[in-house]
Amino acid sequence: MILKGSQRGNAAKLAAHLMNVRDNEHVELHELRGFMNEEDLHEALREAEAIAKGTRCQQHLFSLSLNPPQDTHVDTATFEAAVEMAEQKLGLNGQPRAVVFHEKEGRRHAHAVWSRIDTDTMTAKQLSFTKRRLMDLSQELYLQHGWDMPKGMIDRAAKNPLTFTRAEWQQAQRAKQDPQIVKALFKDAWQRSDSAEALKTALEQRGYYLATGDRRGVVAVDYRGEAYALSRWSGVKAKDVAARFASADALPSLEEQRQKVAGLVADNLREHKQQIEDGYKRLRPTLEQRRIQMVDRHRMERTGLAELQKQGETREAAARAARLPEKGFGKLWSRLTGKYSQLKVQNEHDAWQSLRRDQVERDRVIAKQHDERQRLQASIKKQREERLQELVKVRQEIANFMLMKRGLKPTIIPQQTAERSNLRQKAHEEIRERRNNQGRERTRTRDRGPDRGR
Repeated sequence: MILKGSQRGNAAKLAAHLMNVRDNEHVELHELRGFMNEEDLHEALREAEAIAKGTRCQQHLFSLSLNPPQDTHVDTATFEAAVEMAEQKLGLNGQPRAVVFHEKEGRRHAHAVWSRIDTDTMTAKQLSFTKRRLMDLSQELYLQHGWDMPKGMIDRAAKNPLTFTRAEWQQAQRAKQDPQIVKALFKDAWQRSDSAEALKTALEQRGYYLATGDRRGVVAVDYRGEAYALSRWSGVKAKDVAARFASADALPSLEEQRQKVAGLVADNLREHKQQIEDGYKRLRPTLEQRRIQMVDRHRMERTGLAELQKQGETREAAARAARLPEKGFGKLWSRLTGKYSQLKVQNEHDAWQSLRRDQVERDRVIAKQHDERQRLQASIKKQREERLQELVKVRQEIANFMLMKRGLKPTIIPQQTAERSNLRQKAHEEIRERRNNQGRERTRTRDRGPDRGR
């Protein structure tokens, strides 16, 4: 289970994010502990913020996300145990806490938020080495549950170099590009070039043009006018970018480069790309409608189960209450003999068992719904990949057109042509290997002579 945490303020924004039903298919406020209001997350976090105003602490909350391995069903009890272990590791024992579950695309993850303010001393809990502590706990959870541990967790040097931040993901989403492909493109161009001019040429061959950014140093502009910070997307330090471009000719400003790129893009290629987008939109509503209907049906199933469990809880509570003598000599006698205390303990145990039973039933329903949702997500993912492949081909055509407009020879080979070339090369290698084997066999036969084979 991957654990990521950070200190932060702005309680209203965090509450809105945690209870966001627009970007999540299911949102469940699982727990509110230690707040005056234990039913409304917004009010609870506002309460924590009001208390923090009595201190100098600006980041009075600690927010933790808990993401289990993909394609693994994790029940509520496992999430609860992980939250408790994180609370112990971080030294936030007994602090006001909120736990929220999110579900999207057939996956379930959790968020936990603690108030750092100790109301007895009106000081903030000191949190040190949180990243290291959460990494240790994450490794412990992987080992405890027998999950396949990510390579980057086994050896930090083996971490995926294409990992991107949330800001990079949002930027790539705005540009409708796969961020992994974009980042790999920048890293490859940086590693293959040894000078500013070589890097400039390598990026232009892929449809990116360097410019001087407003605040981010050197940036690359694509045909949409979207700017990419060169150091961030290449995975290098800002000082390395500054060193490489120290002796290079002055780059145009961001606005100048955007105007230049806009003039290079042909209308017919824009229309071609738009046709792909429109075709995707025509295909997508069918799957989107199925997703919406499935989410609505799953919500109704959960609401119905919650109502049934609530009714059962009421009946069981009444039955437990009926065990206890309410008045008169029977009540007095049961207290004197100790039977009243025994019945009370038994009722508490039965009530706890009922709560755990209902939770197991809810987890079973959630796991069943996740299986159904993941099957639909496989179809959605396939459609996304098909669309991405088409857009990559169009992007190659656009980059070639930009080069041609500047009087340069197109250097990016279309995917189908590259595939045919690879197939031809493979066939030639097989023929060459077959001929070599035949030649070696003839040589061995000649060396044996006519009598040696008898």
